[in-house]
Amino acid sequence: MSVKAFELVPAVERDLLMGDKARINVECIECCGKHLYVGTNDCFIHHFLLEEVPSQKGGIKYSAQKLQQKYLGLKKPVAELRAASALERLIVLCDGVLFLVDMATLETVPSATGSGGAKIKGVTSFCMNGNPVNTDPFCVEIAVISSRRRTVQVYTVYEDRVQLVKEVTTAEQPSVVSLDGYFLCLALASQYMILNYTTGASQDLFPYNSEERRPIVKRIGREEFLLAAPGGLGMFANAEGVSQRAPVNWSESVIGAAVCFPYVVALDQDFISIHSMLDQQLKQSLAFRDGHILQDFEGKVVLASTKAVYVLVPLPLEQQIQDLLSGDRVEEALVLTEGAQPNIPRDRFQILHRRILQQAGFIQFGQLQFQEAQEYFRKGELDVRELISLYPLLLPPTSSFTRCHPPLHPFADLNHLAQGDLEKVLRCKRFLISYLGSVRGASRASREEVDTALLKLYAEQDHESLLDLLASDNTCLLADSSPWLEKHSKFFALGLLYRCNGQDSAALQLWIRVADGELQDSTRPDLYEYIVDFLTFCPNLDLVWRYSDWALKRDPKVGVQIFTKRSSGKDQSGQPMPDDVITYLEKHSPARLLYLEHLVLERRIKKEKFHSLLAVLYLEQVLSLLEGAPPPAPGQLSLARERLQALLRESNLYRVQLLLGKMEGCDQLLLERATLHGKLEDHGKALDILVHQLQDYSSAEAYCLWASSSSSQGAACRQQLLHLLLDMYLGGGAEERRGDLEMAAVDLLNRHGERFDAVRVLSVLPEGWSLQLLKPFLGRAVRTSVHASRTSRLALGLSRAENLQLLHDRLKERKKPILVSEKRGCHLCHNTFSCPDVVCLPGAVPVHTHCIAHRLSDSALNTHADSAPSKHHTVC
Repeated sequence: MSVKAFELVPAVERDLLMGDKARINVECIECCGKHLYVGTNDCFIHHFLLEEVPSQKGGIKYSAQKLQQKYLGLKKPVAELRAASALERLIVLCDGVLFLVDMATLETVPSATGSGGAKIKGVTSFCMNGNPVNTDPFCVEIAVISSRRRTVQVYTVYEDRVQLVKEVTTAEQPSVVSLDGYFLCLALASQYMILNYTTGASQDLFPYNSEERRPIVKRIGREEFLLAAPGGLGMFANAEGVSQRAPVNWSESVIGAAVCFPYVVALDQDFISIHSMLDQQLKQSLAFRDGHILQDFEGKVVLASTKAVYVLVPLPLEQQIQDLLSGDRVEEALVLTEGAQPNIPRDRFQILHRRILQQAGFIQFGQLQFQEAQEYFRKGELDVRELISLYPLLLPPTSSFTRCHPPLHPFADLNHLAQGDLEKVLRCKRFLISYLGSVRGASRASREEVDTALLKLYAEQDHESLLDLLASDNTCLLADSSPWLEKHSKFFALGLLYRCNGQDSAALQLWIRVADGELQDSTRPDLYEYIVDFLTFCPNLDLVWRYSDWALKRDPKVGVQIFTKRSSGKDQSGQPMPDDVITYLEKHSPARLLYLEHLVLERRIKKEKFHSLLAVLYLEQVLSLLEGAPPPAPGQLSLARERLQALLRESNLYRVQLLLGKMEGCDQLLLERATLHGKLEDHGKALDILVHQLQDYSSAEAYCLWASSSSSQGAACRQQLLHLLLDMYLGGGAEERRGDLEMAAVDLLNRHGERFDAVRVLSVLPEGWSLQLLKPFLGRAVRTSVHASRTSRLALGLSRAENLQLLHDRLKERKKPILVSEKRGCHLCHNTFSCPDVVCLPGAVPVHTHCIAHRLSDSALNTHADSAPSKHHTVC
């Protein structure tokens, strides 16, 4: 694809060069800075001064001033010119003779050793070493092709003399030579080759017929050459004979080549072709007739026809890149930019490269190639606000951002880009959501703009990530975001935004309006439960007291969770006191009951006030249901009584007399009254109610087990209560109930026979009862008695065995002698022993008998009966 990389600008017009002499032709040119030297076919050297002058179109044109001309005195054309600026000399080849000319005067330089001049004869071609190996700054190195022998000679050229350095022989006569360091690149009659003139090592490159076409050997860089290969190819080769670049496909009739990075310029009879070294594509073609010279001098490409001289002026790199981008040729622009990196200062290249990547990203964005656009934006470190600014109203009004100048894209906004295509607008917005989400964490400088833009897009697109954004650490601007959320009925999200900005009260007010149906927002169907959870974990107690009333009125069972689910750990800072909560809940009776259940039954708080109040509330609830206004639901009364009875049985902290007083006169709560009498340990009264008033024998039996389970006496108390119940059964009652009581007594004995005192039971039983009736009881009683007898005998045997073992150990200890001397002291009084009258404590410790008598009490002696001090054999 074409690109305008160069402009062909005239440098020396025909009239200035030759005047009215029609037969004069340009044979060679040389440029050194602003100085241009032209060799002609009439053996003249013309010296011009070239000045760059800005053109009216913003380009460059040249103004040439002829300084002088010099006739060399020979009848042959000037074949080649090379400038050695360090020596202020021109190296001239004319009529097979190489000699030196002063650059300023164009006078032939005389030799330092004679008057014949510094000359080399029999030369067909020469070149200068672009990578000299001689460190002397006041000399240059050249390679010369001799016309007489198949040799190449290397010379060192000084101001007034030349010195032969090396001569090498080739297999064929060379026609063109180029020199870099120690390496000669030669075009022989049939092939190209690389030759190291110091070591003699050579490397054949590829065949080439120099008789058919003019060979080209051009040094383009350190140890790298450009060669004209068969098939119209421009081949690159390094000093090792290896091609590290792809070849350029130019014309087969190329007569000259030059390199102006990153382009290869080739000249044939009719055209100048310009190829890229980066992708080997033809970039530009310029018509140029009668051209026969193409040279590059320090980056300046100079061409000549037979009658005039031209300069191929490269357009600025940035202009070339912008031209490519204007044609949406993104890849070519990036290749050109990155290929030019070695020739651009690092800081400038980084700025240029980032800008090109950003422009490339917007080109891809305009083509809806979002994946490629995102990658270019990422590599180009795009200020994300450049992209956000394309979307109307997404940037906050308070943003200080201004678009880059010159602009990175031609779009005014998204509407301009989409041209009314709503589907394209929607795709662009989806891309922006994805892109902002990926750069949100990395874009610190523009975090407010990014978060605010994301919030607006989420709200507009009803995106599921809206709540995630507001639940995370965000910097959305409240003033700019709240109207947008209201516009799209995202009231729950607006409440979250209020929370993020520390306005919890405003958030609650808004959510309550939504929950009450005043505002419509279906984001959270469970908004009421969410508000309750919010108040549950809200550390601001003022808000809790203010808005709990609304929650409790709406649903007491759920609303009370504000208080029941709050932290109950050791750290109660910021938590409401239970007494305050109970006082607050007085106008919400169901909630107060649930809260008290939480305190008493779940948190197990041991406080009489809470237990008594809960019991009273349970009792009042039961009494209300008993009154039957309104009629209770099925099972409601039994459930209420079960809760009351469970509390009365399990709690020991409520005020019993208070409850008994409230039950006075209510014959329907006899079971509860029996439990309360049990709490007062008035078991007779309790059992009397159960047996004679309720006639509930199973409850009476269960009462005995329950009452004894909480007693410190345990089994003894249980036995006492069962005997009391048995006596009540056998004590008689109304005549019509005697049979029922006797059967209850039989059932009691048969079920709990092992818990009774059998002898006592037999003494109170009526004589008329048969053994068959009491068989289960007697079986249990005998079994219990036998078991107890055997257990006691087993325990007695174990005790005797243990005692026997202790006696054995004691005898063993008594057999051991205890050494007592006047030097050894008593362990108790620390006085020495004067007689062998001692006793031995456990551990073989001897003490005086009178000491142990005074120090040990009778109880201590009894406690240690098994290890009591005993007389030992003493050795004095």
